[in-house]
Amino acid sequence: MAIEQGFPIYRAVGTIFRGYAKVENGNVDEGISLLRNGLIAYRATETEVWMPHHIALLGYACGVAGQIEEAVALLDDALQVVERSGERSLVAELNRQRGQLLQRQGHTEAAEELYGKALSIAREQDAKLWELRAAASLARLRRDQGRRAEARELLAPVHGWFTEGFDTPDLKEAKALLDELG
Repeated sequence: MAIEQGFPIYRAVGTIFRGYAKVENGNVDEGISLLRNGLIAYRATETEVWMPHHIALLGYACGVAGQIEEAVALLDDALQVVERSGERSLVAELNRQRGQLLQRQGHTEAAEELYGKALSIAREQDAKLWELRAAASLARLRRDQGRRAEARELLAPVHGWFTEGFDTPDLKEAKALLDELG
């Protein structure tokens, strides 16, 4: 329909989401190819609205593929777009994702700093989902460092804020982590 009606931005977005769906369904190489092509087409429209999100999807896919350095570079690019455009809705999540990638590379201090930054930004924005994700990432890191009580104290109040949605993956993972932490 987007092709038929001459809407290049929707064609690009469709390609991006199709690529993300391929990655989520295990076809990572094809998904990354679609994500790259979609991003090229999206950039050609000269819009930056939602650009950090679209770049982050490619970064996620590269992380899934084990291309950690490229994934980090993509998240850096997304954060630069945030600074340039002022579109800050995903800035906490971008920092958290960057922290996860750095943690996978063994940079735990940098990861901890980014998780803390993500947590602070999410709280400032009153973005509870991003706060939950940042708190869970930081709690996992602290658990792995043997700081279990600290991890629980950090995650429990954020998880406790929620009154519904307990069947969503984020809340299920947070609850499982809290149960593990005792």
